[in-house]
Amino acid sequence: MTIKTVVWGENVHEQTNKTVSDLYPNGMHGCIAETLNKSTNIDAITATLQQAEHGLTAERLAETDVLLWWGHAAHGDVSDEVVERVCEAVWSGMGLIFLHSAHFSKPFKRLMGTPCNLSWREAGERERLWVTSRNHPIAKGLPDYFELENEEMYGEPFGIPEPLENVFISWFQGGEVFRSGVTYKRGAGNIFYFRPGHETYPTYHDKNVQTVLTNAVNWAYNPQARVQDVTDAPNRPVEDAIEKIVERGPRLHQDGEDGFK
Repeated sequence: MTIKTVVWGENVHEQTNKTVSDLYPNGMHGCIAETLNKSTNIDAITATLQQAEHGLTAERLAETDVLLWWGHAAHGDVSDEVVERVCEAVWSGMGLIFLHSAHFSKPFKRLMGTPCNLSWREAGERERLWVTSRNHPIAKGLPDYFELENEEMYGEPFGIPEPLENVFISWFQGGEVFRSGVTYKRGAGNIFYFRPGHETYPTYHDKNVQTVLTNAVNWAYNPQARVQDVTDAPNRPVEDAIEKIVERGPRLHQDGEDGFK
């Protein structure tokens, strides 16, 4: 089974910063998709903020098994309608991988329900990522730790809910540590947040990072059919009760009416 994957990129820094465009001439989203397409079981395409409906139409999301999201400078430009569409796709079973500064993206904050805040420093310092769950599928094929010579620092406390699993923890030259690879379950969908990926450094060309992304797509994939009508709250009339009951007391709603949301 081929995992249908969409790599969503904000595609702003690539257009405005020469360092970024030199590192990623086809965009960070293009670099990531190229990496994923090296796997025989992944079919990755790209979508960007500038496209109609940000490239994430209802039809495309319905066909997407796993979505990757990179954003930074234009979180506020993402349509709330598209955000809700993405979240509903996750609740129904689509996998979603958030990258680097996507911790402040609208979909991540909506799905986490917390501020998702952190401390940061852009100084090109060394990051050492430790595998904290050795037998986790996302860490398959990795050493006990790997290093990125230049990265932006993210520091604890990280304003997220308690993760389902901690897969990586980072140490930075300045002394800070950070939960750099965490998983969640939201509805029927699997979610992974992966910290590295600052745009002015060649992070997505790193072989270990590429291994993580490929593993994460395979982990996030849910082969089951999507849950239908995932946000519906249907009324069940008395006559449809599993056990026979007699209606008692006054009503606010009539049979078949929608509830309040």
